[in-house]
Amino acid sequence: MTARERTGPLDGLRVIDMSGMISGAFATTMMGDFGADVVMIEHPEVGDPIREWPQKTAEGESLSWKSLGRNKRCVTLDLGSDRGRDVALTLIDDADVVVENFRPGTMERWGLGPEAVHAVNERAIMVRLSGYGQTGPKSQKPGFGTVAEGISGWAHANGFPDREPLLPPISLADLTAAQFALQAALMAVFERDVGRGGSGEGQVIDVSLVEPLWRLFFGEVEAYDKQGYVSERNGNRHSSTAPRNVYETADGYMTMSASNQKIFERVAEAIDREDLVDDPRFADNEARVEHVEALDDAIEAWTRERTTEEAIEVLEANDAIVGPVYDMSDIFEDEQFRAREDFVEVEDPEVGSVETFAPIPKFSRTPGDVEFLGPRHGEHNEAVYKGELGMSDETFAELAADGVI
Repeated sequence: MTARERTGPLDGLRVIDMSGMISGAFATTMMGDFGADVVMIEHPEVGDPIREWPQKTAEGESLSWKSLGRNKRCVTLDLGSDRGRDVALTLIDDADVVVENFRPGTMERWGLGPEAVHAVNERAIMVRLSGYGQTGPKSQKPGFGTVAEGISGWAHANGFPDREPLLPPISLADLTAAQFALQAALMAVFERDVGRGGSGEGQVIDVSLVEPLWRLFFGEVEAYDKQGYVSERNGNRHSSTAPRNVYETADGYMTMSASNQKIFERVAEAIDREDLVDDPRFADNEARVEHVEALDDAIEAWTRERTTEEAIEVLEANDAIVGPVYDMSDIFEDEQFRAREDFVEVEDPEVGSVETFAPIPKFSRTPGDVEFLGPRHGEHNEAVYKGELGMSDETFAELAADGVI
């Protein structure tokens, strides 16, 4: 089988994506953005659930799917059938990475577990995403990102002290797990092909939705172990630095962080409160964290008398680190996003011209690209099965009639 040529640093990497929903799919989206040939498998009868997410166009196309499915070639295959398993193993035969996010044990039940994968391709790197991981007493429980955001400690620490724990407005656990899955897969590719001469061997990567989000609390595991410290909800403040907050202005809100001494002194000068610098309550960062309410009150008394634009202009003139609070419409109009070419316009056969994220981050020599947005269900069956696997017309028609593809 010959993988198609792409641009980007991952050109030549072949990925079989057996995941659904967000965590595995976002990892493979990033791979596809940077040149990997991603072949995504969906069930013949029911496509990926993201295809049904709002917002939908007048034609009934989910824009979430158009974003998450981009740069992937979509085929249909019933992985739970014997013939489907055989076709899947043929696809895996020359794959670099295989991604799945079924409940632990599902792939083994289908005859597609790590032993079966490595029997046909010992170089394959199998990335497995699940709610709680492949091992442990909770491994068989179903787990979505919402539950992971609670168990990881994230919801407990997020929100305001006088309110209930607050979940994020995006699928944060899934998207964080996707980043860990992506970097782990590329680490494994490096070890296989380059590190210490290259082992030449694949391996299995076990990613839970809980652990990556928990890993972001750097310093807090150690603080609990040594001191019994548990972080509580601080609203928009930070438990380890001050001032840092969202401040109300005369016409909206602005953000500011002044975590080191020099920046704090420049902020005090900008708001005509040089006396704050000499106040023992604000003498250093530790003191400012302890007396943060008084400090924020002093800052917000000044910001409330000025528009967001006026406040930012004065503070930036003093080299403070400040910014506005944007919604998506503001981002679309912002000159920085446009100057960075963070949008790319793609022509889609179902929904027409669409602006989408340009590949991020930026590469100087091998940038990624967006070749196409999320394709139709089974759009690439013929190209992959006939064109690359060499499946005959007769076999293709038979598998389609039997609901295998």
